[in-house]
This record gives sequence, structure tokens and C-alpha cells, in this order.
Amino acid sequence: MSNYRRWHIPGKPVFFTARLDERGSSLLVEEVVRLRAAVRATMEGRPFDIVAWVVLPDHMHCLWRLPEGDNDYSTRWRLIKGRFAHGLDERTRSASKRHKKERGLWQRRFWEHHVRGAADFDAHMRYCWGDPVKHGLVTRAADWPYSSFHRDVLRGRVGADWSGPVPDGDFGE
Repeated sequence: MSNYRRWHIPGKPVFFTARLDERGSSLLVEEVVRLRAAVRATMEGRPFDIVAWVVLPDHMHCLWRLPEGDNDYSTRWRLIKGRFAHGLDERTRSASKRHKKERGLWQRRFWEHHVRGAADFDAHMRYCWGDPVKHGLVTRAADWPYSSFHRDVLRGRVGADWSGPVPDGDFGE
């Protein structure tokens, strides 16, 4: 059995990618209200700041900042994934999971990256904003409804006409 080590650097933003087990699914956008409720419920008991978040049909990326002295993002992800999946129809699971009689809707783990400096932070923000464009879901970041991009426009962090570039690199896809 693999022994995964997760870095825990208090106070630093952490970028995550979480993916459904079934690639090509559109469940996350079809059930975005359920996903938002799962995140809100998790934040009530285990607070964190959402720096950026984008939900795509079968995966999502986000940047979080955890409270000082708290680095337990694994429990937060377990709760979000579990709350989202609770009560969903069995057909939402991938064929391979149904065949193996496994219950999971999500890939077992998530990908995380501790942000290192201002340039790294900016790259991960731009990635969240631009990933729907990269995947061909829309032609402009402003056209994707499931993104913190809109909040960032209102806060003056980015212009509504922002169009990239989306950085290359390893973002957990």
C-alpha cells in the first residue's frame, strides 16, 4: 500500500485539483448547488478561506488558505466529497466502480500544491480563471458561471475582459 506524504505549510495558500472518477462526466456542474452546499457545510465546522475556485464538469481547482495553526485540508476534502456524494443515485458512479461494487464517486485522492511566492500564486489564480477556456467550455473566462472569477472582477483583482494567458505546468489535471 502506498504511503502518501502531504506537505503542511501553515498560512500558505494551497492549490487543489479534485476529480470525479468518471472522466467526461458533467455531474459537478449538473449538481453545483449540491457541491456548494457541501462546501458551505464543511466550512461551518472547519473554516477556510476560498481564494479561488472553479468547477468544471468532471473536476475542480481551488486555492484555499487555512486558519493559522490548522493544516488539515485532507479532512475538509473528505467531508466535501462525502457530503456531495451522499444521496446521489448509484448511476453517478463510474462503470468500473459499480463493477467492483465500490461506492466512491471521486478519485480516491486529490492533488495539492503549496504556493511558493507571488509568481506561483498568480499562476495558480490565472489557471483557475482560464481553465474553462483551456477546456473549450467557453471562449472567455467571464462566460463560465462556476468560477470565483466573477467575485475577483467585483473586487478589482482582474478585469472582466481578461483572456489569459493560462499558464502551462502541472496543475493536477
